[in-house]
Amino acid sequence: MSDVDGRRYRVVVNDEEQYSIWPGDQGLPGGWHAEGTEGERSLCLEHIERVWTDMRPRSVREHLSA
Repeated sequence: MSDVDGRRYRVVVNDEEQYSIWPGDQGLPGGWHAEGTEGERSLCLEHIERVWTDMRPRSVREHLSA
């Protein structure tokens, strides 16, 4: 995947442990916090693919395991 826009991104995560990327030069949207990974878009997306192995929101996982 090519990083044609030349922007830096950061990996963000919400309270439900769902991941996304967000432009590094913008403030974070409400309910999201920086996870610690920053860089080109492709690097951030590759990181998310490695760490976000269960796409279900945290509340659903907890409910199903109870």
